Amino acid sequence: MPNPIWQKDVDPLRNKIELKFPPDALFMNPWVDPGFSVLARPEFVWRPMPRTIIEGFPASAHEEMNRKITSFLGVVKKQKVFRKALEFSAVPAVLEKASFRKSYVMASDRLLLSGAAGTRLINRYRWENEDTEFDVDMTLDAYLANCREQNRSRQLPLHSGGLSPDIPFAVECRNTFNFYHFLTEALPQLTLLDGLDFRGNIYFHFPNAEEKHRPFTEAFVETLFPEFAGRVFFERAPKDYERVITAYDFLGGHAQLPEAMLEGIASFAPATVQQEEDILHTRFNANLAMNSVSTMLLKLRSRALAAIEGQEFPHLPKRFFVGRDSRQSRDRHMAGEDQLFEHLSLFDFEYVVFENLHPIEQIALMANAEMMISYHGAGFANMLFANPQAHVIEIGTLQTAQFRWGDFWPLANAAQCRYISFFADFNSEDPLIEPHFAKDSIVPVAISEPAVAQIMAFVVSVLGHVPELNSVNALGRLSRELLQAGSADRAVAVLERHGPLVTEDVELCLLKADCHKDLDEPKSELVALDKAFKADPSRWQTLVRIIWCANRCERPQVIRWAVSRLRSDFPERHAAFVKNHEWVRYIA
Repeated sequence: MPNPIWQKDVDPLRNKIELKFPPDALFMNPWVDPGFSVLARPEFVWRPMPRTIIEGFPASAHEEMNRKITSFLGVVKKQKVFRKALEFSAVPAVLEKASFRKSYVMASDRLLLSGAAGTRLINRYRWENEDTEFDVDMTLDAYLANCREQNRSRQLPLHSGGLSPDIPFAVECRNTFNFYHFLTEALPQLTLLDGLDFRGNIYFHFPNAEEKHRPFTEAFVETLFPEFAGRVFFERAPKDYERVITAYDFLGGHAQLPEAMLEGIASFAPATVQQEEDILHTRFNANLAMNSVSTMLLKLRSRALAAIEGQEFPHLPKRFFVGRDSRQSRDRHMAGEDQLFEHLSLFDFEYVVFENLHPIEQIALMANAEMMISYHGAGFANMLFANPQAHVIEIGTLQTAQFRWGDFWPLANAAQCRYISFFADFNSEDPLIEPHFAKDSIVPVAISEPAVAQIMAFVVSVLGHVPELNSVNALGRLSRELLQAGSADRAVAVLERHGPLVTEDVELCLLKADCHKDLDEPKSELVALDKAFKADPSRWQTLVRIIWCANRCERPQVIRWAVSRLRSDFPERHAAFVKNHEWVRYIA
């Protein structure tokens, strides 16, 4: 009987994966279905890890677009940002009667949900069934909930019996022309062979036409996995195996796990996520993925940094702007690039093209970088190799913020560098018209003269200089950007250089107080709060904040003054504050 899931066209190298079947007929439940076993059980399925600084700022030449960008960033912070990043484990798995079709993996006629491929498979299933009679989301969620119930008291089957020494290891590739997908999804899977005494061949299977295959794939494998020399092959799908080893990533198949294994994740999620079951809904997959890091990615980073250990790279710059070689990628150059680089070159920035560097140089470039700047593109995958002190600055658009920004969060969290994005304008006929992603794909970036000035002010401030600003708005914007980007000390330096502007503006005084609070400098915070109250005595909130800060500084006389002023100027607020905070009575 023919397999109902995939069908060959006349060309045997092309497949159609048919997804019009119920989920339980399509997808594998690794805990229950035959054809799947793991070579080792993981030490953990997931665990929290530090979340690095990831920030985005509007930089459009049009206020209408800036409002849209600001609104979107507010939603992201409130509904998508986890308090901690999550590390998800992966293990080597043995598949029986395996098939690599397009960029997906099957075992015993079932599609495996694993990693980014699993997430894409779920998304594709939703898209292809959105016009069917049944509710696709409810059907999927019901299937996954049933898997979790089936798996409640089970463990993943552990492979028993021997394996032939020449059993192959196979990797599904999204494609072999996009640097991001290969570096972040395919290549890390080879790290699961560490310690296995693996002696077989390795196959990367890709769905794209062979003429689109790019040599950087072989170059990175040879550089980072030299022990497999002569045993690595790139073959276009389809490919069938009686038995094969591959990677099983718990992220992507997480919604099938017994719920006990995911307990606690919701405590790190945004306040809008109330409980674990919310995280398990398929509509939450993208949010979970952008806040998660695969163990395989962390292992690849460690392996890459070990490859350059002890070597010197004096020819590589520490400050650089990354351009694009249009011979090897789509030509999406940024309008305004020349003007920006002209300013950057004054501060010792050099122009580099990743495609023209050997993999070991790309790794070393990022590992020793002080600051990287570029417009949106797959080259930001190299952020995986950045050192924790590096600033990686991306220039994008509202479209890249909506559809691509979160793709790079795992890389920033893996490296623990500072990932800062400025969202500028579309390089299009009408930059106020938002492009349709499905029709227009990613539209190139355009930066205006004001955007160049905004970005340069941030760059030079981070590098230890203080730009001369002539308006309260420009000063406030730069200082807030620096504070949010984890450079409160640089924000203080900028504000202090513009003292007269700060003293006259309550918002700038309060912003300076925020910076000192972030730096754990309560005495300086108190001074700034005092100036804020003098700049605008009508704000009762400033008095309340002075009380709390003075308490930290152990300044009872300041507390008494502030409480007295609160009582005389804002009696209702004073009554409410004293009622809720009894300790004030004993001091005041």
